[in-house]
Amino acid sequence: MHIDVKYPILFLLMIPVIFVLILFYRKSNRINSLEKKWIVLLRAFIFSLLIFALTLPEMLLPIKGENVIFLVDRSASMKGSEEQILTWINKSVQSKNKMDSYAIVSTGNHAAVEQSLTKTGDPIQEFSTQVGGDNTNIEQGIQLASALIPNHQKGRIILFSDGNETNGKAIEAAKLLKHQNIELDYVDVSGESGSDVALTEFKAPASLYQGEKAQLKLIANSTTNKAATVRISLNNREIMKKQVEVNKGENEFTFSHEVDETGMFVYKAEIIADDEAYLENNELFAVSNVKGIPKALIVQGEGNEQLSNILRSSNIQVDLLTAKQLPTTLSGYLPYQSIIFDNVDATFIGEKQMKIIEKAVKEFGVGFVMTGGENSFGLGGYFKTPIEKLLPVTMDIKGKKKMPTLGLVIVMDRSGSMSGQKLSLAKEAAARSVELMREEDTLGFIAFDDRPWVIVETEPIRDKKKVMKKIRSVTEGGGTEIYTSLKMAYDELMPLKLQRKHIILLTDGQSSNADYETLIEEGKKENITISTVALGQDADIRLLESLAEYGSGRFYNVTDSTVIPSILSRETVMASRTYIEDNPFYPVIQPYPDWLKHFKNGVPQMNAYIAVTPKQTAQVSVVSEKEDPILAEWQYGLGKTIAYTSDTSGKWAGDWARWNEWPNFWSHLVTKTFPSYENIPYDMRVTEENGKTLLQLKSNEAAILPLEAVVVSQSGNEMNVQTKMVAPGEYELKMEDTPGMYFLMVKQHTGEETEQAFQTGFTIPYSKEYLLKEVNQPFLKDLAGVVNGKELENEQAAFSPTIGESYHRRPIAEWLLLTAFLVFFIEIALRRFGFQPLIKLKNRNVKDKQETTVNPIQTLINTKKQKSKPKIVLNRRTEEKQTEKRHKEKKEEKPYPKTEGSDQEDRMQRLLNAKKGKRR
Repeated sequence: MHIDVKYPILFLLMIPVIFVLILFYRKSNRINSLEKKWIVLLRAFIFSLLIFALTLPEMLLPIKGENVIFLVDRSASMKGSEEQILTWINKSVQSKNKMDSYAIVSTGNHAAVEQSLTKTGDPIQEFSTQVGGDNTNIEQGIQLASALIPNHQKGRIILFSDGNETNGKAIEAAKLLKHQNIELDYVDVSGESGSDVALTEFKAPASLYQGEKAQLKLIANSTTNKAATVRISLNNREIMKKQVEVNKGENEFTFSHEVDETGMFVYKAEIIADDEAYLENNELFAVSNVKGIPKALIVQGEGNEQLSNILRSSNIQVDLLTAKQLPTTLSGYLPYQSIIFDNVDATFIGEKQMKIIEKAVKEFGVGFVMTGGENSFGLGGYFKTPIEKLLPVTMDIKGKKKMPTLGLVIVMDRSGSMSGQKLSLAKEAAARSVELMREEDTLGFIAFDDRPWVIVETEPIRDKKKVMKKIRSVTEGGGTEIYTSLKMAYDELMPLKLQRKHIILLTDGQSSNADYETLIEEGKKENITISTVALGQDADIRLLESLAEYGSGRFYNVTDSTVIPSILSRETVMASRTYIEDNPFYPVIQPYPDWLKHFKNGVPQMNAYIAVTPKQTAQVSVVSEKEDPILAEWQYGLGKTIAYTSDTSGKWAGDWARWNEWPNFWSHLVTKTFPSYENIPYDMRVTEENGKTLLQLKSNEAAILPLEAVVVSQSGNEMNVQTKMVAPGEYELKMEDTPGMYFLMVKQHTGEETEQAFQTGFTIPYSKEYLLKEVNQPFLKDLAGVVNGKELENEQAAFSPTIGESYHRRPIAEWLLLTAFLVFFIEIALRRFGFQPLIKLKNRNVKDKQETTVNPIQTLINTKKQKSKPKIVLNRRTEEKQTEKRHKEKKEEKPYPKTEGSDQEDRMQRLLNAKKGKRR
């Protein structure tokens, strides 16, 4: 047993204590010598206890046994070694003593505890934690393993790894173990070996011109000689595929590709061979900016090619796609200077694609135009979507017009098959529909499983928030029974006196046969229409399609559940049938110079448009006679967007489609949305640092200008980026090290408070974890050597004694303080009363002892005499007279002659007389 103190320097406080006690001893003259010595001794003891307590002393009690942490590398390069490692651990645990403890920690991208510190002999049978295999982070593993060993106890960490560290700094973590009395040993383990071809480098020119040949360079590393296939694609479109022979070691291949398009392009290179150890290292990306003729993407709704012909005649390249063909990655939109939605139904566009388009406009300056038509704006289902967010108008008409009274009942499936995202999106879609309705409109909401559940009674909406809260509270249920719920919806709408009555049925299941046709025919007599939505392939598509056809509504066959909100908002808008303004009129041109030049010879007549509401900061250049926007524009982030609420076919545009300025009008409208950015004027270098990706940007101009950077992934997710200036004209951007293709938009602020934007792309390659390597023995030896560790040859060595001793630490400061206070009270008592009470107590004890030794017979005689004496009771006056009499007699007494010894006799006589007087 030992005692350890945390602050030994506090023992120096004894010096002033000794000085004060000596001074007290010399100056205190009123206290006798014996008491003074005892007070000084007690005070010295009290101060010693207090100072000792201040040093935070701990009692060290020895512990028997070893603490062993098995640290297992479970990265991709260790694939196939799990069984070997578990066998090694099991054998070592079987050889341990009862007092030995062990734990198991896994590490990969990060570290996790497989088994906490325990003394039982039953280790785990398999690894269950998810640590990610893209990297080997031994540093985190060492930190977590050392944290499992109790403070101030010795221990051992045993590392199972191939030593190929790809993240962190394990050597730095090992240095800290030295001060913790922890030993670090290792076991040489490697993953499955095999053949592999890895694409280690892929380069394409950063900037090109249309018609130029791009030189594409590939470097592949192979472990064996074999045949392979190289495939190169441009924006997910294959442009090249060749068979090549790869030799063991490094191989270089060069290909050329003539660029016939403009915009930002993403090249993807792949190398494919048989019997690959890893597939993750077979592809890389490169980005090129191609200058030339601008290009626009037209997304068509009903096959009208009039707009595409107009733009081509204006020397603008045009690509035509349908809504179902829209790309699902950001790289599919960045080659275009502008995107045009020409009468496109939102129910065919997923939420993911809308979000990517919104990112392309906001962060990368791609223009956007939406034209009118029966499937556009509010009629197309764009309410509360990312597309509405980027447009200068909202889809709602905010009560400007006298709208017909509307009754809407939503019948929604809540069976078990609807659980998860489908039910969540359906509820949110129904809630959005409520926002589109007026408070005087009538709404009902029925959720059904094997029976109907009325969530919202069919009545006028008085409190939208309350109704939306009820709809969002629906939970999943059991089976599916459609007819009863549908009949309830018809029964609730039939007696109501409303101008529009509509039912929306949404389900992903099937139901028993019933007389739906009679039900719908009865509803038609009361002007009730029905639209149906089939979710997934399990829905009764034939039944739902026939219900919509009989009920004069629309049928939607949904495979992407994210379009449900667009469907319900579209149905809600179409049920009112008031968003289309179809009375011919002459638009009014606002005094904006860039538009007035097209109307020098007058304004043509227009037949119809879709009613929308302009946003607060939008510029409305053309309005209707009712002051509704016909042409509105605004800046959204880096992009410019325009809303044109009439059509392009001429059905709604009327005389505008036959107008001489019609081609010039559209050429001006589209080119107005083109971005103004340039290719990035920086040299860019991508490196890795401590598990983060580091982008280094260097400009030719050594200017000190603010820089704002946005990085977006292929899927449209904006990354968290830290930007800092390291030198004039040099910047560093730090982000998470996640392999993939990314796009960078840099916004630079000049001294004149103007803003310039530059865009490019870059790729984060796969982790070095996916390159086949041998065991890194030098690294393992250096790592263990930091704390004098070694390679373990057998399982029994795991629990061999380690250097040093382990202790349980028990603080004793509180006991010292308690003792000091007890002694302090004794010192107070001694200083206040001294030793006199002790002496009196001793004398009293002696007297009591003497009295107890008196002859019992004599005591009995004395007692009887006292009892035989008569008791005389005197009053106060009589007692005073007797006292005066005794004093008088005493004065009259003649003194005895003084003889030798007479003083003593006289004194005795006086004492006897006084005693007698007392008894009387």
